[in-house]
Amino acid sequence: MAGIRRVNGKYSGVNPVVSCCRLRQVQSLLCDGGTATPDGILCSLGIDSRYNEGCTELAKYLFYGLYGRNQLNLEQLLEEFSEEMLDDVILLIKAECVHLYCNPMNYSYLLPYVSHWRNLHLYCMTETEYEDEEAAEEFKISSFVTMVQDCHRIGVPYSSQGHIQKFDMFMVEKWPLIQAFALEGIGRGSFFTMKYKLMDMSERLWQVYNRLDPVSLDNLLTEDLVSFEKQWTSFFSSMDLESHLSILELSEAQAGEVFRTYYSHGLISSNITDKSKSQQPFVLFGRHSSLEDLKSYSFNFPSESHQVRNTGPQASTARHMILQCVAPKRPLACTRTYFFGTTHTPYLGDQNTQQKKTEVLLLSQIYSAAVQAVLSGIKCYSCTSSATKAKDVAEHTFLMTLDSLNLSQYRSSLRSKCEFNIQAVNNQGRIIPLSDEERRYVIKIASMTVHDIPDLQWDGGDLGSVVFSESFLESSINIQQKDGTVTSDSCYTILTTTVPRYACWLMESDVKQSEEAQHLTKKEEGTCLGTALTIADAAYVFSSSQLSTPEEGKIIFFSEGLLFIHSQYGSITLSKDHISTIKFYDPDSSAVASLFVQYESTLLPHLPFPLHSSDQCLVFALQPRSKSHRAFYSKVLSVWKNFESGLNLQVVYQENLTWSQRNMHTGLQKLHDSQEPPVAKRRGSLKTSYSQLPEQDMFLQHFSLSSIGQEPILFDHLGTLFPSADLRNPVNSQGDKVVITIITGLPGSHKKGLCNFLVHLNKECGRWVVYEPAPDSCGGFSASHLQQYLSSFLESQRGPGGKPRLLLLSPGYTDVLDLVQAVLFHPDPVVQACFTIGAVTACVDPLTSCMEHRFAFPKLLEQCSQGIVSTVVFTGLTAEQKHPLMQHVQQLVRSANPTAAFILGEKGAVTRNEDVNQILSESSFNEPQMLRARYVLYPGWYKGRFFSGSGSLVLTQQRVSFNQPLERPLFVTRCKGFKSSLRPSPFQGNVYNVMGKVRFSDLDQMMKVSYNTVSGNLSIVPDQNVNPVTPGLQKNNTSCFLIFDGVGLTEDGLKDWLRLCAKQRQAKKPKKTKNTLSPQEIKSIHLTRHLDPLPPGYFYNGYQYVDIFGEKRNCHPNMDEFIKEYIAEANKEIELFNRQLELQGQPDLFDP
Repeated sequence: MAGIRRVNGKYSGVNPVVSCCRLRQVQSLLCDGGTATPDGILCSLGIDSRYNEGCTELAKYLFYGLYGRNQLNLEQLLEEFSEEMLDDVILLIKAECVHLYCNPMNYSYLLPYVSHWRNLHLYCMTETEYEDEEAAEEFKISSFVTMVQDCHRIGVPYSSQGHIQKFDMFMVEKWPLIQAFALEGIGRGSFFTMKYKLMDMSERLWQVYNRLDPVSLDNLLTEDLVSFEKQWTSFFSSMDLESHLSILELSEAQAGEVFRTYYSHGLISSNITDKSKSQQPFVLFGRHSSLEDLKSYSFNFPSESHQVRNTGPQASTARHMILQCVAPKRPLACTRTYFFGTTHTPYLGDQNTQQKKTEVLLLSQIYSAAVQAVLSGIKCYSCTSSATKAKDVAEHTFLMTLDSLNLSQYRSSLRSKCEFNIQAVNNQGRIIPLSDEERRYVIKIASMTVHDIPDLQWDGGDLGSVVFSESFLESSINIQQKDGTVTSDSCYTILTTTVPRYACWLMESDVKQSEEAQHLTKKEEGTCLGTALTIADAAYVFSSSQLSTPEEGKIIFFSEGLLFIHSQYGSITLSKDHISTIKFYDPDSSAVASLFVQYESTLLPHLPFPLHSSDQCLVFALQPRSKSHRAFYSKVLSVWKNFESGLNLQVVYQENLTWSQRNMHTGLQKLHDSQEPPVAKRRGSLKTSYSQLPEQDMFLQHFSLSSIGQEPILFDHLGTLFPSADLRNPVNSQGDKVVITIITGLPGSHKKGLCNFLVHLNKECGRWVVYEPAPDSCGGFSASHLQQYLSSFLESQRGPGGKPRLLLLSPGYTDVLDLVQAVLFHPDPVVQACFTIGAVTACVDPLTSCMEHRFAFPKLLEQCSQGIVSTVVFTGLTAEQKHPLMQHVQQLVRSANPTAAFILGEKGAVTRNEDVNQILSESSFNEPQMLRARYVLYPGWYKGRFFSGSGSLVLTQQRVSFNQPLERPLFVTRCKGFKSSLRPSPFQGNVYNVMGKVRFSDLDQMMKVSYNTVSGNLSIVPDQNVNPVTPGLQKNNTSCFLIFDGVGLTEDGLKDWLRLCAKQRQAKKPKKTKNTLSPQEIKSIHLTRHLDPLPPGYFYNGYQYVDIFGEKRNCHPNMDEFIKEYIAEANKEIELFNRQLELQGQPDLFDP
C-alpha cells in the first residue's frame, strides 16, 4: 500500500491548501456534539491495525500521493526503509487538534502534509533515540495512551468504500496497538473497549471522501478522464476498420464491446451493498432504442441479433445508434448519438440541388436540438443551482431550436417525448440525491433523451430515440461587493467535451457520391472547382458549431475552390459559387495557418450538418511546415489573389478576425501544440485533451477557491485572486493609515529584544509606539483589549507630529491569526479603516521551541503561518547552522511557511539593513501571494470568522505577588533547578518560563527577571519605571510579582517554591527528649561526666566500670541521670530562644 510519488528522490504534489481543507472536512464530523459524535477519530496503519482497509482509506485521503493506489517507485523507497516503517503511523483527529505518532524515518515524508495543520501534537523520537528498539516501542505505546486519555468515545474508520464490513469492536480489540493498551506499566492495564466506547465512522467519512477538491479533481482529469477517453478512442479505431459493406453486419454487442469490457472489468472485486443506482454502458441501433429498450437494457446481456442492417425503419438499415460509456466506480459518463450515412450531397456543379430530406438529417437535427438543450441546461444550473429552472430552460431551448431548424411540425409530438435530467454522482459512480448539501462538490451528469421519435415525413413508424449527455462540474464563489451585499459568481466545465458530439460513417450511396466528387481531381478542366493546383495533403476542418470538433482529412486546392476528403463525411466541395470571402491568417512560421471560408447559405445542402454554423464560416487549418502549407504559398496564393479566380482572398492579421474566428484558431493551435505533426492517423486519440481546453485555467482557479468553502471574497481582492481575469482594481495605497508591524513569538524567543532593537535603530525615522499586554497580566491574548487600545490610540495620536508607526507584540502562546483578525475585524468600521498591517514577523529560538523529542511548544507553527508571516527571525544558535536542533526547527518552519524569508538575529539583533527593511515593510502583508494564501488556507479570515482552536496541551500562567525581597543566589539556583525537574508527557507540574519584577536583598532597585527553562537563559536587568515607548500601559505598582507558565501549576506550589528563594525564617526549636538525642550528644555527655563520683559497689579501672560481681560496662552507672540533667538544661535554653523568636516577629514572604 505504500506507493509514493517522488520526483528526483523527493515527494511531490503536496498541496497544503488541500491538506488543511481535507482535515477540516474530517474534523467537521466531530463538531455536532451529543452522544452520537465521538471525541476523536483513530487511524492506525500497518500491522498495528492488522492492515485495516478503512484506516488505509483515511490515510490515502489525508496523505494523498503518499499512501495511494499507485505503486510508484515503491522498490526505490523500500531500499531506504521497509514498508512497515512507512506504515508506522498513529493518527487521532479531534475537533480542534490532531495527534500524530510517526518515526524518524517517515517523518520527513509526512511533514509536508501535516505542517499546516493547526494545533498539531507530534509524537516522534529523534534518530538517536529511535535506535533503542525497546524504548521506541514503549514510546509508541505511551504516545497512544496519551493521545486517547481525554476521550470517552472514539470513532474508527472500520470499512472502506466498496468493501463494507459489519462493525465488530471485538475485532478492533484484537489490533496489536489496542492490545498493547492493556499492558501493565506502559499501558493502562485494562481492555480498551471497557474504557472507551468505539463507534464506526466509515459511512460518514465516505461522504467526505466523495467531495471533490483540487487534488481529487486533478486525479480525475489526469487518470480517470484519460482512461475514459481511451475507451472512446478504441471504439473509433474499431469502427474505422469497418467498410461500408461490413458495417451492415455489425451488432450491438460487437460495437459496445469496448465500453462493456471497460465497465465490467472495473467492477471486479467491488462489494457495493448500498441500493443507490448507477449508470451502465450501452449501445443501441436504430429503432431498437425506444424508451422501453432503454429502460430494459442490461449491459450483461448485449444483443447479437440487432445489427445495422435490420434495425432501421421497416427492418431496413439503421440510420443511427446511441452509445453510453460509463467509468467503473468513477463519476464519469457521457452519451452520444452517432449516425450511419451523411447528410449532404457534394456539389458537382448542379445549381438546382436541394437539401436531401433523409431520416439521417432529421435525426441529426433533433439530436442537435438536444445538444443545445443540454448545454443551456448546464449553464442555467451552474448559475442557479436549480434543477427545475435548468429543466425549463433546456426544454425551451430544445423547442426553439426545432423551430430554427424548420421542424415546427415536430414541436407538439416531441414536447412530451423529451426528458431532461441532471443527476449528481459520487466518486464511486453512485447516483446521489441532487438535494444533498455537498452536491456542489460532486460531478453531475446532464442528459436529454428524445424517445420514440415519430416518422412524420415517410410514415415509417418510430425512428427510435436520440440521447445526449455530458459530465460537468460547476464552481460557485460568494463575492462581497463594496456596498456590503453578497453576490454569487459561477462557472462550469464540461469534463467529457473532448468526446466528439457528432460522428457518422459512410454507407454505400455515400461512398459513391464521395468517389464521384474525387474524380474532379482527374479532370484537367471544365469542373465546378476549376483546375487542381495541389495534390491531397493533410489539413483540419472545423466550425463554430456545437457539434463540430477539429477533424483531420485531405485537402486539395483548385483554381476556383477546394475539395476536402474526410473518412467520415466523405467529400466536401467548396466552389467559388458558394464562397463570399476567404481570410488567410498565418501568424508565423511555427504556428498553424488558418483559412477562414465565409460561405453563402446555398452551400448548406452540400455541407455536412455538424459543420453548419450560425456565422456561416469554415476554417481549414494547415500545419506549419507541412506539404499543404508550402503548396498553398507556392501554387495557390498567387492564383487565388488573381481577380479572374472569382475568389475574394484576404491575407489578414489577428485584429481582422472576429471573436469566433480567433477562438477557432486558438483551438486549432492548441491541438497542434499537443501533438507531434504530421499526424498520420485520423483518430489515433481524441483530438483535444482536457489540458488544452481554453477555459480550464480559469475554472481551476475558480474551483480552488470555491472548494474551500462558501465564505465570501471581497470584490477588491478579485483582481489579485484571478490575475488572468479582466479585472483592473486599483492598487490600494496606504494613504494616511497607521501601519502596524506585528512581531510574534513564543516566550523566550527574544521578540522583545527584536522590538527594542528596531525601535532604537529607527527612532530617528518617526514616532514609534509599542503595544504589548501589561507585564503583570497573565490572561493571554485579549482581542477586546487590543481593539480598545487601537480606538484609544487614534484619539491620543491626533494632531501634529506625523503619522506614527505601531509595533504589536503578541503575548505568550498566541495564534498569530487571532491577532490579525482582531486588527482587521475591529467592531468600529472607522477605526478599522485607519489601520493597515504592514508585515508580520515571527521570532524563533530553536533552543526554546521543543518540549521533548520533536514535539514543539503549542502555537509555534501557528505563529509562523503561511500567508500571514512574511519573515522568520531565528534568534538562537545563529552561529551553529549545522546544529541538529537548528536544522530540525528550520525544516519544520520551512515546511509550514515555504514563502517566508529566513533571517538570523542573535537575541533579536538584526544587523543587515535589507533584513530590517523586510521586517518593517509596509506592504508585504498585502502582497498577492500572501492574500491568495490567506483566502485558501484560512476561510473567513477577513471577517474574523476563522476559528484557530486550541491544542490538547494547554500551558497556563499563574501570577504570584509578594512584597519581601528575594535572595539572588537562592533565586538563581532554584530557577536553574527547574530544568532538571522537567517531567515527560503529559508534562504535569513543569514550569517553562518565569518572568516578572522582583527586589533582591543585595540590590536597591527593582529588577526585571526572565528565565526560560528549556534553554536555561536567565536575564536580570534593572527595571525602568517609565517606559517611553509604552505610555499608559504599565501600572504604578511597587509590589513584586512573578508570572510562571507551565502545565498544571498551582498557586500554593509556586508560593512554596518562592519561599525557598527568600531569606529563610528561623523556626522554633523543638524541645529535646531522650529519643531525639543524637549519638554525638550522648557521647559528649558521657565524655563530660565520665569521672563523676561512682555509686557504691562500682570502681573505674581506667577503661571500664566494674561492679562487685566483676561485670564490666562502658557507660557511667549514672548515665541516665546525666542525660536527664542535660535535657532539662537544654530545654531551658530552647524555651528562652523560642520566646525571643516570638518577640522578633519575622514576616512571611506573602504577608501584606
